[in-house]
This record gives sequence, structure tokens and C-alpha cells, in this order.
Amino acid sequence: MEIKNKFQTPEENDFDHHSASHQTPLRKDAFDISDTDKIESITDDVRRIMNTLGLDLTDDSLKDTPKRVAKMFVSEIFGGLHPDRKPKASTFENKYKYNEMLVEKNISLYSTCEHHLLPIVGKAHIAYISNGTVVGLSKMNRIVDYFAKRPQVQERLTIQIVKELQKVLNTQDVACVIDAKHLCVNSRGIRDIDCSTVTSEFGGAFKNIDRKREFLDYIKFDTSF
Repeated sequence: MEIKNKFQTPEENDFDHHSASHQTPLRKDAFDISDTDKIESITDDVRRIMNTLGLDLTDDSLKDTPKRVAKMFVSEIFGGLHPDRKPKASTFENKYKYNEMLVEKNISLYSTCEHHLLPIVGKAHIAYISNGTVVGLSKMNRIVDYFAKRPQVQERLTIQIVKELQKVLNTQDVACVIDAKHLCVNSRGIRDIDCSTVTSEFGGAFKNIDRKREFLDYIKFDTSF
């Protein structure tokens, strides 16, 4: 018998889960309080941290920082936690019978490492093969942005993007590659400013070595204009 994770978010409940590895770890009461109340609570928490660090919160440059950080957390960089912000991804009939892969590359990606709450910055590359429907190009960008706006690990983010597009397009033939820099590596610890992390998820036809190679070759194209 399949066991459901009690911390599944509403958008993730739609999937037939066999593993919790790609779910964002959320408590079941994550949305019991309003965004306004969350902002007020986080403002107090940030103020406490800054006071502990010895910062003078009466200074004009710092006095509004706790509220700014709280708003940023709730409404911006972690805005993808709330299922109400999930983008509507309308699909359309593939009337032109395009049966080859469609690739959207170099999608700008801004996320946050859940281990140190430092930025992840990079590019996502997505491909799919139509099963009778297509999705608007900008919707792929919005799906990437939605799942990126959470505390994340890159492996989970890659899988979440693929699973969402598989659901939207009603096909397993979806692939995603992400190449990103993690500031938890670049700016602290080892402080290696040149390294980046590459992750991939290949579904359906993209598990075929020839299809996979075709997709990766498309990514290499110089599309600078």
C-alpha cells in the first residue's frame, strides 16, 4: 500500500508518489497563518538576529531592514512555497502536428540553497515532445520560477520542474538540465568562485541515448543575438 507524505503540498498531491524525495518539506500547517502575519513574525525574528549581531537598528540604513527582509522572504524569494502562486499553464492542441522535441534553453534561474539560505543562480534548459498538446513558451519560464522560489536543493528542483511539465502536457517525454552556481560554495566554505553544479532529469523518450544526445546538442547551440 502506498504511504502518502503528510507534508505534501496541494500541487504535489496530484502526483502518484512512490518517494518523498522530490517534495518540498513543508509542515501540514504551513498555510494556516496569513502572509501578513508571517511578515510580522519574521520581522521580529530578523530584528532579533540583527540585535544579537550587535547592529544599531536606530541607524537610518538599518531600521527598516527587518521588515524588508521579511517581505522579501514571504512575497519574493520564497513566494513559490504558496500553492496559490502556482502559474496557470494552459495547453493548446498541437494542430500543426509538430512531432519533434521543443527546447527552451537558457531560462534564468534564481533560487535559494536550503542549507545556508544563500542564492543559487544559473540557467535551466527544458525539452518536451508533444503528446497532442503544447504549452505556451513563457509558461515554462514561470514553472521554473515558481519551483525555484523556495528553499531548494538543485536535484529536487530539477525533478519538480519535469514532473510538473509531465502533468501539464500529459506526457512522460520531458527533460530538464540545470547549470547553476551556489553561493554557499562560491562565497563561503571552500569559496570556489568558478565551479557550478549541473543536474538533469530525463523522462520517457529522453531516456533513449539518441534523444538525450540530441537535447544536449541543442543546449550547446550559440543562440546569442
